[in-house]
Amino acid sequence: MEKIRFFIEIAYFGKNYHGWQIQNNAVSVQEKLNQALEILLRVPIETIGAGRTDAGVHAKQLFVHFDSDFSGILEKPDRFLHALNGLLPHDIAVKSIFPVHADAHARFDAVRRSYEYHLHFEKDPFIYAYSSYLRDIPDVEKMNKAAEFLLGKQDFSCFSKSNTQVFTNICTITRAEWVWEEKGKLVFHITADRFLRNMVRAVVGTLLEIGIKGKPISFMEEVIASQNRSMAGTSVPAQGLYLTEVAYPYLVN
Repeated sequence: MEKIRFFIEIAYFGKNYHGWQIQNNAVSVQEKLNQALEILLRVPIETIGAGRTDAGVHAKQLFVHFDSDFSGILEKPDRFLHALNGLLPHDIAVKSIFPVHADAHARFDAVRRSYEYHLHFEKDPFIYAYSSYLRDIPDVEKMNKAAEFLLGKQDFSCFSKSNTQVFTNICTITRAEWVWEEKGKLVFHITADRFLRNMVRAVVGTLLEIGIKGKPISFMEEVIASQNRSMAGTSVPAQGLYLTEVAYPYLVN
């Protein structure tokens, strides 16, 4: 039987992992998923993810692809899903598995990605690992006006980690806004065709320079124009960041 390409939809709580991608000296989500798949399929498995999340960052939705000739996945996908979840740690969950065309690629075929950054303002020991705590409430209206400078197709070198191996720092952002949500939580929503390493946390840090530290709204425009990471704000902590959606032209999420 020829190998079939499968997509897996996963979610994970990132606190105990050094990001998605396999690392030499640290535990990653990809490592745990590969190990579980290899136990079930009894052959080495190489997974490719839609992107890499940094250490401590969470994912509500991430797609991964791999190839297998094991017919049982097609015959009883729910049973395979149940067995795979049984082998994974409690903080990694597989939500669905399905066949795709042979050339489908979890990373390169993705057309849209969305993130959320969560802030809370009352000290709470039960949510510290899920949200970032701030003592002062920022000027949300001012930050949203500054966020409008992010929209469109631009070079976002100012928000990228240095020495990353990418062909371009140009991204197209289609949404960037702060929204008050239940229980006094403030959430930043951002959507783009692609993101640079550490980009969202640097964007949030820069917006907080405006919303809390009194920088003018035009500061965001100046930072983007500079293409200089040292001009932007400090990256905010990882625990408040969630990858929430990865979209493909051939999938309806």
